[in-house]
Parts: sequence; C-alpha cells; structure tokens
Amino acid sequence: MAAAAGTASSFLLSPRRCRAAAASRIRSPRCVLGSEQLRVAQEGKRVGVAEPRRPVWTPKPPAPEARLAALPRDARDSRMKIFSGTANRPLAQEIAAYLGVDLGKILIKRFADGEVYVQLQESVRGCDVFLIQPTCSPVNENLMELFVMIDACRRASARSITVVIPYFGYARADRKAQGREAITAKLAANLLTEAGSDRVIVCDIHSTQALGYFDIPVDHIYGQPVILDYLASKTISEDLVVVSPDVGGVVRARAFAKKLFDAPLAIVDKRRQGHNMSEVMHLIGDVKGKVAVMVDDMIDTAGTITSAAALLKQEGAEAVYACCTHAVFSPPAIERLSGGIFEEVIVTNSILLPEEKCFPQLTVLSMANLVAETIWHVHRDGSVSSIFQ
Repeated sequence: MAAAAGTASSFLLSPRRCRAAAASRIRSPRCVLGSEQLRVAQEGKRVGVAEPRRPVWTPKPPAPEARLAALPRDARDSRMKIFSGTANRPLAQEIAAYLGVDLGKILIKRFADGEVYVQLQESVRGCDVFLIQPTCSPVNENLMELFVMIDACRRASARSITVVIPYFGYARADRKAQGREAITAKLAANLLTEAGSDRVIVCDIHSTQALGYFDIPVDHIYGQPVILDYLASKTISEDLVVVSPDVGGVVRARAFAKKLFDAPLAIVDKRRQGHNMSEVMHLIGDVKGKVAVMVDDMIDTAGTITSAAALLKQEGAEAVYACCTHAVFSPPAIERLSGGIFEEVIVTNSILLPEEKCFPQLTVLSMANLVAETIWHVHRDGSVSSIFQ
C-alpha cells in the first residue's frame, strides 16, 4: 500500500529493461525508455521549454489510509473479491496490490476441444466480486472466458458481479453504417447482461454512444490522466498542438488539449476506403514548427495514425508524438510505428503487450491505480466522476 500513497504520477509503469537507464535521469521517468529517448537524453536534445506556463490537470485520489479506515478492522475488504481472467493478469495483480488485497483463487483451463472451464477456488457468497478481463486478442476466447467467469460467480451466490473491461472489444461496430450489418456493441452488451453481470466498468470505449446499449449501470473511465501526467513530466515545448487523427475523435482531442496547457487543436480529415484502410485527405489547423501530439482511443493496424503523422511532417511539424489508451497493434502496426516517423508512441497497459510487440519508440504507462480507485469507489458506493475532477 506504500505505492498507493503517491499522487497521479504513481499511475506510471517502470519495466525492468529500463531501470538502469532510468536511474541516471534527473526526473524519475517511471516508464519505458526506448533507445531513441535515451539517445536524446544523452545528447541533451530538448523538444522545448522545460517549465510550462500553466499547471497540468491531474487527478488526486484519496489517501489509502482514509479508505481502509472507513471499514472495521476485522472486516476490511473482506467482502471485496477481485478475480482475473487470462487476458491481462499482470494488470489485475497491480490493481489488487494497490487495493491491498490478494487476487482471488480461480482455476481457468481449456478442455481438449477448446471449451473453457472455470472454477472459483474460494467462497464469494455475499461478496462484491470484480472480474478483470480485457476482451483483446484472441477476442472471442477472452470474451467467452469472461462469460463463464460471470456464470461461475452468479452460481456461487456473489452479492454483486462487476465486470472490469479495460479494453472493450466489439465496440467499433456501434451502428449500421451500411445495410445488413450487425451491431456487435449492442450484442456484446446484451450477452454481458444475460450472463449475470450487475455492473460494467470500461475504459475509453470506442464510441460513448455504445454505453447506452447496456441495461445495467456502466462506469466509463478515461486513460487521459495517465498520459497527461507523463507528458507533464517531459520537457515538451509550450509551442505544441494537439491533433485528432480523424473527425470522429475531435471531442476527445479537444478535452485533451484543454488540459494540456490549453493547446491549439488540429484535425486530420480522412476518407476511409474500407475496414483497417484509410486515406488522409488534408489538414485543418496549423502545425508548422510545432510539436504535434496525436490523441486517439486505440491503435489497431496504425494505418490512420501513421498516414496522419506523415501529413503532419509534410506540413512542417517539428516532432510527432502518438498517444492512445489501447495498444491493439494488429499487423502491420509494429512496422509502421517503428519506422521513425514518431518521436514516441505512448500507450497504457490496458492490453498486455508481448515482447514481440515492443519497439524502441514505445512507452507503456500503467493505468492500474486509476482502475483500482474506480473499483474502490464502486465498492464503497462513492462517486467515480470525482476521481477525474
């Protein structure tokens, strides 16, 4: 619980491979430092002015002592159970450590034909159960595993079942853009409800209109505080511009720009030719001589964001940073992102990234404390929105 006493800067992750390099920096980096960032630090290159004119907005979670003191000593967290699926167990372990509890004991295995088997190995009768499982690749496997976990908790007489989905798959198909299309966002919401979940916690869902597809309470949280805190710790110039890689992300980019020194906003206009295919048309706004910070909710094949970055370079941008919450990184994303067009690619650990999906420009930040605060507020019937105010 000692790590929980920090401010919002405690949301960031320090992987093993960069500990030695991080120790040599004046400011504790708390994140991955790729070879390009190390080269810049050693050569003394600065992107701009070190001190911003305005303070950066960061969330201020309550102290852990206040949280624990709210419960009787003999019943502290005894009715809060946290279980993890197989999709992102390291994130679940960080969340449990922040809350001062152990991950629940659960057996998850596959039969010879691929069927999912789940057995809770401790009692959850009368408990508030939180199931942590992003529905990332393999999407269908992880989603079905989540359904079986929910059913196991329901049949074990859990008082409430809250599904924590750091990355919510199938959310992209949230409307009928063409005839005879399925709306999978609504289908997934129905399945989660019918399986027995009482509440859902999602982070940066692709389209907020999909929240209306749920017939149960939904808490929508944002990964922006994690990325904003990291950017505040860097020597990024005041002469920066926040860029939305498409028109659909303007609201997200505008909110990000407001909290990042009231930076100006630019928009990349594109025309999509098909799924995972896009064509950049032109730029709305001025980026010449500025540091461009591109903001999106997810990076899948990286076609949109790399095409947009190439346009920004053509328009005279000094450097381009890519920021997103969900690092889906479907092929050929790694080749595109590591091609040298980006100064840095900043993501969170909502999706567990294997070693083969890491590259020198990648920075991974932890959102564990942010999700843990949300879980605690839900468990104590507190306000989730107060975390972000």
